Amino acid sequence: MSPTVITLCFLAFAVIMFVLEKIPLGLTATIVSVGLCVTGVLEPKQAFAGYVDSNVILCVAMFVVGQALFETGMANKIGGLVTKFAKSERQLIIAIMVITALMSGFLSNTGSAAVLIPVVVGIAAESGYSRSHLLMPLVFAAALGGNISIIGAPGNLMGVSALNELGIETSFFEYFIVGGPMILAGILFFALFGYKLLPKNSGAAPDDDQFAVRDYSHVPKWKQYMSLAVLIIAILAMVFEKQIGIKLQVSASVGAIILILTGVISEREALKSIDLKTVFLFGGSLALATALEQTGAGSLIADTLIGAMGNEVHPILLLVVIFVITCTMTNFMSNTATTALMVPIAVSLAQGLGADPRAVVIATVIAGSCAYATPIGMPANTMVVGIGGYKFTDYVKAGLPLILVSFIICLVILPVAYPFFP
Repeated sequence: MSPTVITLCFLAFAVIMFVLEKIPLGLTATIVSVGLCVTGVLEPKQAFAGYVDSNVILCVAMFVVGQALFETGMANKIGGLVTKFAKSERQLIIAIMVITALMSGFLSNTGSAAVLIPVVVGIAAESGYSRSHLLMPLVFAAALGGNISIIGAPGNLMGVSALNELGIETSFFEYFIVGGPMILAGILFFALFGYKLLPKNSGAAPDDDQFAVRDYSHVPKWKQYMSLAVLIIAILAMVFEKQIGIKLQVSASVGAIILILTGVISEREALKSIDLKTVFLFGGSLALATALEQTGAGSLIADTLIGAMGNEVHPILLLVVIFVITCTMTNFMSNTATTALMVPIAVSLAQGLGADPRAVVIATVIAGSCAYATPIGMPANTMVVGIGGYKFTDYVKAGLPLILVSFIICLVILPVAYPFFP
């Protein structure tokens, strides 16, 4: 078989395995990278380059920095601030979504949701408000917040890596031009209309240890404030990367090292915080992206899709197709896996039209985060199914309008901010 056919076979294998999840996602990605090497499609250096990619280092370092905020209880303390400002259910929804989105923009989406779920359940019990009106906005805000920065979600870094490979410079807030309006629209949607689409019930009793509020009274105050200070300084260093001349991954690594050396987080906790599934998925997907480009398989897919859309394909139509396909996939399989599969295809499609790939890549990444319409779209969605008393249709009713809002924002802003033919 030719390298092109072999690459397409591995792509098909990855799609099927990512959807079925019969084997771990990280293992699927590793099989792909090793298989591309064994079959001679890629040299070993190319096949495994993704595992030590600078964005993987950034991701690993931020796992540690973020975990320190969770382990010291500082994240819990920040989440508790909502009770001081909310005087009504609508205000409570707004406060919960704002704090969750801000935390999720710089920390783990799932981690932010996991920390705040017991806080919100407690608030609901004290205030008398239905927790089903509070928990779904919380997990949706966690997904929306991931679009604030390039470290908001692993998929964000995959998009950045693809653009960097093409020689396109990116900034720390590359996705904010779309993500910011999406967060604002999402908060307004739930505060004004969305909460009416949610069932009013109490759900299951939160007696599971997973949703118990941990006691952080034994944690020294200096550790809590140190974890927050390091996070803020690391973020500022990444924002002003060009001015200070220090790369993003270096700033994040320095922050992680400081937290471990000062004892804010132990080495064991730091290592435990690193999500190896994400690392392996990242590395394997970059190997597949390289193979798609080098063998021409990506161009073949792009040409086929473009041909199916007609001879005169407008980039806006391409944007719509990519968004719809990616959004559909991400609601039934891993967000990160979806983004890993679709980003290289999106790049090939844009190149096939001779268009600037930035708008298409950003649309793909944003669509990969729009996992609002099913309880399996993202881990945070699944975490609140029982405790919020939700049914599958509840996610469809509340999630589809939010996806539509996100879609419209992408369609309006991206072609203006990143012209297809500058």
